[in-house]
Amino acid sequence: MTDMEKYVVEEWAEDYHAGRLSRREFLRRLTIMAGGAALAIPMLSSLGLAATQAEIDTAAASPAIIAAAAPGVTVPPDDPSLTAGMITFPMGAVQVIGYLSQPRAAGSHPAVLVIHENRGLLEHFKDITRRFAKAGFVAMAVDLASREGGTERFSDPAQVSTILAQTPPERHVETMNAAVGHLQGLPSVRRDRVGAMGFCFGGGMVWRLATANPDLRAAAPFYGSNPPMADVAKIKAAVLAVYGELDTRINEGIPAIREALQRAGVANEIVIYPGAAHAFFNDKGGQYAQSAAQQAWSRVMAWFDRYLKA
Repeated sequence: MTDMEKYVVEEWAEDYHAGRLSRREFLRRLTIMAGGAALAIPMLSSLGLAATQAEIDTAAASPAIIAAAAPGVTVPPDDPSLTAGMITFPMGAVQVIGYLSQPRAAGSHPAVLVIHENRGLLEHFKDITRRFAKAGFVAMAVDLASREGGTERFSDPAQVSTILAQTPPERHVETMNAAVGHLQGLPSVRRDRVGAMGFCFGGGMVWRLATANPDLRAAAPFYGSNPPMADVAKIKAAVLAVYGELDTRINEGIPAIREALQRAGVANEIVIYPGAAHAFFNDKGGQYAQSAAQQAWSRVMAWFDRYLKA
């Protein structure tokens, strides 16, 4: 498995062990990631688990279980203080898909690129862009499955997760850089005041974007896997890294990234919220922690106000 495949598969395994994912659905997803039922057994073995070929074949043939999303707290798309909607822009032969929210107020504004979790560009991330627009930022959530037609093309979230995990990180960075460039070209954006925020898989992508784009002035990766340590010295953005206390798998990487940031002289703050788990910020997910999420949002707002608005 690649690092990104391992990241997604281990997240599914965590959900399975915690009872958030049934065994059949867990095995079904593994067959998609592995590329077939016969190849799922070695992947399962790498996780310290086992299943018969018959059990895996049955799971592979079963329909996807799509959990209903919690209602969440949203900013409506028709909020009178902003404009919001789907957009596309070219990146060579690819039409990149995104969701753009802008304040109606005249003038140029700082901008934030929002990077989704491994299930793709879902409503929660569109809502986050609208929250930013309410706060005076132009914000865009970019769909990192754009090369394959975008998240909405797929009815099975496991297919989107597999596409994202199996796409080389360099290609995701290329798409994110194109999105930053698109934001910088908007008349409503101050091109020298662009930041990024991402979650889970998207948190790891924000780390990589920060190492690759010197125009990024601020970054807020939420519980994301570390970038290559050798690249940390390339970061020019001020980084606010957010974690949940109970997210032990991701938190294993905190000492290394803390040391690398300090050694490189990168302005940073690392915050760990007590009692919060992985994906605690997602108010449409099963691990949402309201108090921690609200505190984290306030901290991000203060960080971006300091480094993007000031």
